[in-house]
Amino acid sequence: MEKVKVYFTKKITPESIVRIYEQLGANLSGKVAVKLHSGEQGNQNYLRAEFVKPMVEHVNGTVVECNTAYGGARNTTEKHKKLLEEHNWNQYFHVDLMDEEGPDKILKIENGKILKENYVGENIENYDSMLVLSHFKGHPMGGYGGALKQLSIGCASSEGKAWIHSAGKSKDQYKIWDNLPEQNKFLEAMADSASSVHKLFEGRIAYINVMKNLSVDCDCCSVAENPCMKDIGILASLDPIAIDQACIDLVYHSDDPGKNHFIERVERQNGIHTIEAAAELGFGTREYELITIE
Repeated sequence: MEKVKVYFTKKITPESIVRIYEQLGANLSGKVAVKLHSGEQGNQNYLRAEFVKPMVEHVNGTVVECNTAYGGARNTTEKHKKLLEEHNWNQYFHVDLMDEEGPDKILKIENGKILKENYVGENIENYDSMLVLSHFKGHPMGGYGGALKQLSIGCASSEGKAWIHSAGKSKDQYKIWDNLPEQNKFLEAMADSASSVHKLFEGRIAYINVMKNLSVDCDCCSVAENPCMKDIGILASLDPIAIDQACIDLVYHSDDPGKNHFIERVERQNGIHTIEAAAELGFGTREYELITIE
């Protein structure tokens, strides 16, 4: 069986994002959603609007986001829109908060380990294809954040985020933090929900992971640790599992002494289990061929 192709470049520029995307031959067409993380208020590590602008324009895409399920500047539409303005996203793009209005779109998960339904922003229905443009970094709860997290937590509505975090026990964002599930159930719920979004766009979805500003904390943290590793590069694939596995492998194989802090965060939260669970669901593979381009 031919291994999945994951393309890699050490060059981290707006132009190199476009160049590595072109290697995929994805040809995303119609109305293209570009799912990315617009950054929590106070966060210093998120990918800036100026940095991704050439890629978004290359696919004639619409930047899409969803409201959060925790305190901060993005858990209501009103606050979220204000922060998007502060972070200059509206200067370059029309940003679609997919769960700005309800009701949520419900995606069925037939073979889910934990979840049988996923709740995503209803505006996802308006798109023909999707580019998942992720900032790969650590994460306080998931261990790491990459393509699978963007598919799951990222595309989920505010209630959907609560549903995933609680492993299908609650859609109330104000109650879930008091009674969080066993960690692996949360990670498996992420894998379940990721599978439903990938399948929604199957054959019309592509993934880019940018390995820069490698903090152990997510872009959702208002007070995040500074990066603990040097920048590594940009990866692209049509397989969300393979691209996340490749990023993890690049961290483990790095000679950067800062990797120990990053790996400790991943392993403390058993972050690899999201990849394991996703592979068992069968919407991608951990087996890949890393192809380096200039």
